[in-house]
Amino acid sequence: METFFLDEMIEILCRLSVKDLIRFKCASKHWCSLIDDPYFIKRHLSHSLKTKTNHSLLLRHYEYNFFSVNYDSGEAIQRLNHPVGEQKRAIKILGSCNGLLALIDDNDGIFLWNPSTRKFQVLPSTEIEISSPSICFERSTFYGFGYDPISDDYKLVRMVQLIGKSNGKLNSETKVYSLRRNCWRRIKDFCFYLLSAREIGFLANNALHWMAFKPPKSGKQDLVGFDLGTEEFRFLELPDFCLDKLFCYDIKAMGGYICLTATYREIDTVVVDVWIMEEYGVKESWIKLISCYQPEFIPDSPFAVPLAFSKNGDKVLFNISYKCRIFNNWYSLMDKFVWYDLCGERIEKVEIRGIPSVFEVHFYVESPVPINGNAVMINNEMP
Repeated sequence: METFFLDEMIEILCRLSVKDLIRFKCASKHWCSLIDDPYFIKRHLSHSLKTKTNHSLLLRHYEYNFFSVNYDSGEAIQRLNHPVGEQKRAIKILGSCNGLLALIDDNDGIFLWNPSTRKFQVLPSTEIEISSPSICFERSTFYGFGYDPISDDYKLVRMVQLIGKSNGKLNSETKVYSLRRNCWRRIKDFCFYLLSAREIGFLANNALHWMAFKPPKSGKQDLVGFDLGTEEFRFLELPDFCLDKLFCYDIKAMGGYICLTATYREIDTVVVDVWIMEEYGVKESWIKLISCYQPEFIPDSPFAVPLAFSKNGDKVLFNISYKCRIFNNWYSLMDKFVWYDLCGERIEKVEIRGIPSVFEVHFYVESPVPINGNAVMINNEMP
């Protein structure tokens, strides 16, 4: 009987927000012990992922301001206090997984942060051990963050490539940080050329992904995946799309699938195609989910990025970013959200009060997932 009531209580608690769970922890030692139990934390996370609840949009504004928007209601916006505090230092998001975010500041300090519990941890630093391939070379650093269910561990991957400007020779280094061990270790180097414009890998199917070239001068781009369990690289084939057109593209994860968005012009119209890979690693499983011609809220902009499916899966939330190009750099002018109705093939405007006009957006789930015993609490919560 006691076990039955405990299971019922856990089932009820799994439906609560992390903010409510933190309040319950203050009620008694018993509640605190129950909510901090690893079994309950996994149950709560599993329930949130399965039911698509406790999901939020994280907005980064001016490189150091962070806001959270409740995905379910689209109304409640909250300013978040991040690990750097009130210091106006540039912060980049390296990845998001199960409620944890990996951040890097302008001094190359790396943090793991749970915005829901307001706890963070500073990661140990690690040196770059490879030597340059020539006197003149280009250096690029790539990151990715995710969870390995085999070892029950969160891992941050850092890849560094040095390319000689005169001979194109590649020197590379791959290191993996383990949250469980709280240390870095070097693994096998990679032998492909990563695209410097896409330095942050995305997580799908327990693997991190980046765009790369196999030969240095090849015009064909490939998608390379890093399995967080085996810690091996593999290449995945892209669909045969827009091969005869000049297009812009974005590739990321959406709803657990690898999602590719291609935007191109056809005479006097703009076309946005969205593809998803239904079966991981199988080229033939790519299907075109959306083909939107001259959409009302995507005028001449090549920056239409799908973020997530709605709860019942009949809509897709897009981030529309209006940008201008000055010399070789793109600058944001305005960002907004729209829903795309898959059945009606129409666009619905999204109004959210209080959001900044320009932002970078990340999709994350609010969870009580802990960092570890070295985590620090951010005490001064922002209003």
